[in-house]
Amino acid sequence: MFHHRLGCSSISFRHQDLAAALHTMRGLGFEEIDLGALPGVCDHVPYILDAKAVEAVAAVVRDSGLRVRSVNGDVGDLNATLDAGAAEARERHLEMLLSLAEKTGAKALVLPCGAIDHDPVRSLEEDIDAVASQLIHASERAKEFGVELWTESLHYFRLCWNIERAQLLADRLAGSDVGIVMDFSHIVASGGDPEDFVSRFGERITHVHLRDATAATDTQPGNINLSIGNGQADFAAGLSTLRAVGYTGHFSLELETRDVTHDERPAAAAKAGSYISDLI
Repeated sequence: MFHHRLGCSSISFRHQDLAAALHTMRGLGFEEIDLGALPGVCDHVPYILDAKAVEAVAAVVRDSGLRVRSVNGDVGDLNATLDAGAAEARERHLEMLLSLAEKTGAKALVLPCGAIDHDPVRSLEEDIDAVASQLIHASERAKEFGVELWTESLHYFRLCWNIERAQLLADRLAGSDVGIVMDFSHIVASGGDPEDFVSRFGERITHVHLRDATAATDTQPGNINLSIGNGQADFAAGLSTLRAVGYTGHFSLELETRDVTHDERPAAAAKAGSYISDLI
């Protein structure tokens, strides 16, 4: 029904518990998912994550019969200055998320590009240095679990919120194994152009999130919570540019939308899946 490289993020059905969300996505015809593990955004994976919780989540995923492309997680602000105890806690959480990725058969763990704040903790240069260092460390740990480490390097609400900061982070990640996740909605909301993003980072893009958005204006912030077709993202042009640079990775509908009711959400996801499948 949908293109074999198109999946759906469990964040799209975050109002349901994990088993119900997986059942919904499977029922719509999706065969692949991204697993949301973002505290405050999607509670399908407990934030207090220990070995028992990892096994419980992995068992639910296995029972669903769905493939997992990535685990979309968070280990806290990568530009924060931590004491020894907090650093140890972050490392434990990273290990548990990597274990979850391994046990669910995911290709990668995805981590954010810094704190949910555009203002740096120290200086911009120092903070981006810190984020890059932590991502590279996480990618080295990921190899121990047989998975990759990706980052959503432009996120409208985080430290690297626009194309310029995404470029600064990418420059520091050059030569590392950290992959870049492209998200249409965050690029558009920041006033950026998906085609420009692809032209800059195309060879390093490992995954693509799909959701619509409107760009920020002088009086209104950007809106990333729109269904595909209800915003300003030019998916046809963006996907065409990805094809032109030889992108062979996968795509995921991350429909954290607020312009449909929960009852309308399955039909909206199916409509978006069919539309994007035609463009891929």
